Amino acid sequence: MSSTDNPLIAPWTAPFGLPPFEQIRPEHFAPALEEAMRQHRAELDAIGSQSGPPTFENTVEPLDRAGALLYRIDAVLGNLTASQTSPALQAVQREMAAPLAAHDAAAKMHPAVFARLDAVHAHRDELALAPEARRLLERLHDDAVRTGARFSPHEQARYSAIVQQLATLTTRFAQNVLADESSFLMTLASESELAGLPGFVRAAARQAAIERGLPEGSHAITLNRSLIVPFLTFSERRDLREKAWRAWVGRGESGGKTDNRALAREILQLRHQQGRAHGCASYADYALADTMAGEQGAVRTLLTEVWTRALPAAEREHQALVAMMRSHGMHDSLQPWDWRYWSEKVRQARYALDEAELKPYLSLDAMVAALFDCAGRLFGVRFEARPCIKAYHPDVKAYEMVDASGRSAGLFLHDNFARQSKRSGAWMSDFNYQSANRGVDAPIIVNNNNFAKAAPGEPTLLSFDDARTLFHEFGHGLHGLLSKVTYHRLAGTQVLRDFVELPSQLFEHWLGQPEVLARHARHWQTGEAIPPELIERLQAAQRWGQGYETVSYLGSALVDLALHARTDPQGPDDVSAFEREELARLGMPPAIGPRHRLVHFQHLFAGSAYACGYYVYLWAEVLDADAFGAFEEVGDPFDAQVAARLHRHIYAVGDTVPPQQAYTDFRGRLPALEPLLSKRGLLEGTNLG
Repeated sequence: MSSTDNPLIAPWTAPFGLPPFEQIRPEHFAPALEEAMRQHRAELDAIGSQSGPPTFENTVEPLDRAGALLYRIDAVLGNLTASQTSPALQAVQREMAAPLAAHDAAAKMHPAVFARLDAVHAHRDELALAPEARRLLERLHDDAVRTGARFSPHEQARYSAIVQQLATLTTRFAQNVLADESSFLMTLASESELAGLPGFVRAAARQAAIERGLPEGSHAITLNRSLIVPFLTFSERRDLREKAWRAWVGRGESGGKTDNRALAREILQLRHQQGRAHGCASYADYALADTMAGEQGAVRTLLTEVWTRALPAAEREHQALVAMMRSHGMHDSLQPWDWRYWSEKVRQARYALDEAELKPYLSLDAMVAALFDCAGRLFGVRFEARPCIKAYHPDVKAYEMVDASGRSAGLFLHDNFARQSKRSGAWMSDFNYQSANRGVDAPIIVNNNNFAKAAPGEPTLLSFDDARTLFHEFGHGLHGLLSKVTYHRLAGTQVLRDFVELPSQLFEHWLGQPEVLARHARHWQTGEAIPPELIERLQAAQRWGQGYETVSYLGSALVDLALHARTDPQGPDDVSAFEREELARLGMPPAIGPRHRLVHFQHLFAGSAYACGYYVYLWAEVLDADAFGAFEEVGDPFDAQVAARLHRHIYAVGDTVPPQQAYTDFRGRLPALEPLLSKRGLLEGTNLG
């Protein structure tokens, strides 16, 4: 297939260099990726075969430019298989996982290129490089070494085989989870089965039934988080809550062809071999070496410190829930499928806050307007709808970002609704990052959410947690959109993993600001602003449930660390048994359980980015709680001077400086732990229950 026949290889002429989605077919990917890999190898060979001595200009800069076509095509495949997949695309993903992984390893270990890169790196102190150039040199060199560039040819071949196997297995793991999620459907056929569900949940369940072709008037519960969590929160049918909960936590453990237990064990064995190849006792030691934390001890200290404070808070909440159950004549023990239901009852009783009362003020359109308004007030940008730009699905909305000078500075794609062709969760990704070295002025950034879609003509209403997720992902999006760097390798969110969640979690703070809610949280039917007393009740209730949320999250983070810290090359015989034993050792309350079970824990097993890295959300929360204090100290969440520092040192800087330096440049010092503990209500004397 020639370049003129393959739209992935031919020049992309759509606005912003967007891929020609309407022309792309699954069969285009394999030949396009093969051609892109061939071009990348040729670029590397040209760098490595130069006769002149290696310099930053003839080795490091062209190495950062190399592979641009491959990056773009691989980004299209990755985005489509996550957001709008099909059996044919999944087959391509499985087919190309190993070859792409092998190519990436070979590119980073290219002997001639690494020899030149290593020579420049050895003399870096003598070169008087600009700070960003030196950072690029160090990051590219570290990438190569961590991939095995210093290994012998035999060791490199073995390491490449491990990486290829991992790519194949992690792809299968993710596809298995999607298959389990897509196949579950619980139909609610009678009024008794709908008991307790407020109107917004019924509407979402009715729309889910319509989208799945069920008879008119049917309602359905799927494993979409924005549908199953409200169902578990409001359904009076304990038997149906249990059924839904068991399906939710049982993903990846069906005993059939989508069972992930054996896959997880194989992945862990291969990761152990990865770590050992680098001289590390465990995969955790290898993974954490390239983080802010640096080693296991720092991670374990933070997790344990917060865990010991969260357990008593969770126990106080447990007692409050049991008391509420008893007051309603329920004398059974509290089970995991009961927690959200009775927690909502306590929240309503203590804070007079009913999610059904709050949701009409949190329409998706209003909250998107709030996102853009906050970004404009902080960073001087504006987002203009571009309905003429067509993406990969009709639900995706396109917005052009215009900077403070009036320059077109990026394209933002907003993909907010759940569908069967889309993986669960919420995430940010890109089609291309900004990079002066690659000639990319305007990045293309996408946010994915999985909100339950409303019926045609009706607004999609969000819970406060949904709205927080919307803000979180847009924080990632801004990290990509506001990036202003020279080199591709240092652009956007390509920072150390335990720093990447700072911009996203920090942006969540603006959702809770009274002036933001007063301006944007308006009743979708009357247009009236959210009442100030409802905002007060919302803020008063924010700490309720933090014991549960903290323990549930930390359970997953601590299991992740323990699992990857193992030095046994065989790994656990059964990851589910390991999980049960580790949680019992930690003292996990049975009625809470971990946020993610290992058999469907995609952060860990659908790729390596968060493997031994689920702790990063708490690590970044230490940073974000402290960082927002800079605005609190001046008494203005939109203070221009603080916002300018935030823009310059956090959102625009990418990985051009070490994260400790970036944070210190913004805040004037390193972060303290107390703001996090206060935010979660875990300081001494704080009463959560």
